[in-house]
Amino acid sequence: MNGTMISGVGTALPAAKTLSETLDMQLGKNPGWLYRRTGVKTRYVCENETQETLAVSAAQTALKNAGLSIKDIGLILFGAAVGRQPIPATAPLILKLLSGSDHVVPAFDVNATCLSALQAMDIADLWIGGGRCQHVLVVSSEISSRALPWDTQPEIAGLFGDGAAAVVLSAGDNKTRGVRSFMLETYPDGYEACQLPAGGTRFDFHNDRETFSQRALFEMDGRLLYKISAKYMPGFIDRLLKKTGWAKDEVDLVVPHQASYGALMHLSKRCGFAPEKIINIVADVGNQVAASLPTALNAAHETGRISQGNKILMLGTSAGISLGGMAYIA
Repeated sequence: MNGTMISGVGTALPAAKTLSETLDMQLGKNPGWLYRRTGVKTRYVCENETQETLAVSAAQTALKNAGLSIKDIGLILFGAAVGRQPIPATAPLILKLLSGSDHVVPAFDVNATCLSALQAMDIADLWIGGGRCQHVLVVSSEISSRALPWDTQPEIAGLFGDGAAAVVLSAGDNKTRGVRSFMLETYPDGYEACQLPAGGTRFDFHNDRETFSQRALFEMDGRLLYKISAKYMPGFIDRLLKKTGWAKDEVDLVVPHQASYGALMHLSKRCGFAPEKIINIVADVGNQVAASLPTALNAAHETGRISQGNKILMLGTSAGISLGGMAYIA
């Protein structure tokens, strides 16, 4: 079976950009306080943009780069930690904005928090490999600057930025290139380490509005997240490489979720990848949640870091806690 190819990638960023130095002043901190704790210098923040307009812009760029139109797409997957609203899914709106009512295809959401786009790419590979369609559009858009705990955890709130990215996956015609393997592992002992408790069925807005309001901010136990990731990620990578049939030193490029500067350093030190092999854009855009991985992939393409035949690993972590990875030959 020929490997599924990444035929186009695109991103979109809000117009407004916020510097960590500006936030330091707003927080009453000394210059450099937030950057030292997050490794983020700038992040983009939606002011006039919406989640869906960013998504459509990224999708249009990805389609253009793939040399395709929306009518060539057989499946649309929207991957995000938080969608536009609980019901309906966001993917049908993306389809509507891209094509009106002229193109009828399956369109649904995938939520694996920060790994949503990668998990959607896994589903896309299954659909293409099963012959159900030739081209799949994966779109991820996050407005993660909302519901952040600036009053209680500014060092956590300062990690995040808004943005969107899209990937077009297509049936390949070369057995030596394309997707080689996917892997996802979930360690539920870290379920409560990273959460946005309100907004679902857990708290009833109509019967307990105070609790709903109190739990409507993002919560993260950074130490627990790091502990679990540090414990399991090296072995996870070894299993992914074994499944793929690659040695670690064969990997040409690592495209990771831009969780934080510390997470990227851990990937280098504990997991054995040289820093120059790791795409690191967290200082410029922050943690864009599910849009982070495809945005990093786009950065790798735009900076000429990917050449034909390169062996690439996409790696990430997500709330839950899950670890995910994809092995791919460009």
